[in-house]
Formats: sequence, C-alpha cells, structure tokens
Amino acid sequence: MQPPPDDMPPVRLSVIAPAHDEAANVTPLVSELEAALHDLPGGFEAIIVDDGSNDDTRRRLLEEASSRGWLRVLAMEDTPPGRGNGQSAAFKAGIGASRGALIALLDADLQNDPADLPGMVRLLDERGADFVQGDRSANRRDTVVRRASSWVGRFFRKLILADTIRDTGCSLRVMKREIAESLPLEFRGMHRFIPVTARQLGYTVIETPVRHRPRVAGEAKYGVWNRAIPGLVDCFAVRWMRARRRPTGASEPGTGPD
Repeated sequence: MQPPPDDMPPVRLSVIAPAHDEAANVTPLVSELEAALHDLPGGFEAIIVDDGSNDDTRRRLLEEASSRGWLRVLAMEDTPPGRGNGQSAAFKAGIGASRGALIALLDADLQNDPADLPGMVRLLDERGADFVQGDRSANRRDTVVRRASSWVGRFFRKLILADTIRDTGCSLRVMKREIAESLPLEFRGMHRFIPVTARQLGYTVIETPVRHRPRVAGEAKYGVWNRAIPGLVDCFAVRWMRARRRPTGASEPGTGPD
C-alpha cells in the first residue's frame, strides 16, 4: 500500500474513484470534481486509480494531473492480463494513499454526480454522523429485471446480515477516515458491503438521496448475473467475519503511582 507523500499537508476530503477502461469518462469526471469541490472548506484531493486499463485512461489522467495539484493518479500493480483487480482492491489502494480526514468514494463512469458530495459532507457534519450513504432509488429508471434483482438482493442482505441500507450498490458515499481504514477491502466484492460493515463496527450510518445518471461512454463492468450469485455468497462471508470479529483496542498500563 502506497502512503501519501510526506510533504503533502492533510486535507478535509479525499475522493477516490477506481477506473478501468474509462478513457472517455475520466476527463469530464476531473472537470466535474473541480467544479463541485474547488471551494470546499479545508481543501480536497482526488485520487483516481487506474485498475489495469487497456485504453487511454492512464494517459488522459496524467495529462489532467499535470496542471492540477489536487489530482493524483495511482496505478494498480499485479493486475490480471486484460483485467483489473476490482473495485474493492482499488478503493483499498486509494484509501491507503489518501490524506483526508474524510473519505469519499464514487465510480469513475459519471453515473455518480460529484455535485452531490458537498451536500453529503454538510449532512455528515450537521447530523453528527460517521458515514453518509447515497441512495439513487428515486432517480433510477431500471428495467423490470434489474428492479427485481435489486429487490431480491435487498431481501437476502436483510435476511442474512440485518442490512437495512436501501441502495448498498451505490458507490457514492462519505465516511470518516477511521472507518475507511478499518474496511477489509483486500477481499474481492467487499465494496458492496461497506455500509453494513461500518454499522457492524459501531458507526452511525445515514442515507441521503443522490442523483443517478445513465452511462454514456464505456462499458458496464457488472450485470445482473455477475452480481447476484457472487453477492449472495459474499453475504455469508460477511456474516462469518461479523461473528468472528473481536475488539482490537489496547492501552499501555501506567507504571507510576496511582
């Protein structure tokens, strides 16, 4: 895991976005992030993680970063030929390299709107919450098959994990740094369970409506079938981890007189 450079000061918000073959989307994403966050109190950075792209994603990102001190580019290592290591691993790498007191996650495909981020930060502050999860439900126009798949997924997550988050598939979320650093994102597919894991760790998670936009460039990485069965299997893995998680806090006893 690559830590942030020593000479870079902390910022209020680090935005992390994995990108795999998103050459047509990363340039407008950078522009939208700049427009949305340029006056954020405390400052921000964006870390876009090139996850084994086969197109011009990395070149375009480096061009954009050359004139923007707030934009950083990471390249995942040891990716399978022609593929990436996946969103969970890319989020993990981005979190490790970040320096924000708050961490925001979003997709690089422009379906998440960066303009929602300032309001999510304000909501976290106003409500005294630890984590704000985006909810696209009111703004999505899915097919009958996708709506049915989402309903089944929510049913089993609630049954197996007691997960009541309405739109856990929405990557747009803001959380305190300590949560992000505690997430076991080295395991494939864990990005789908970030909100429920935060709750299992004892943090306050709230939801807020966010915009959802259709993909206009690039190709979707997930469909109904390559999410449904792996997602169900992963539910049991997350329950297994929850049952075996133990407190890890410790303190050094004082040696002087009481």
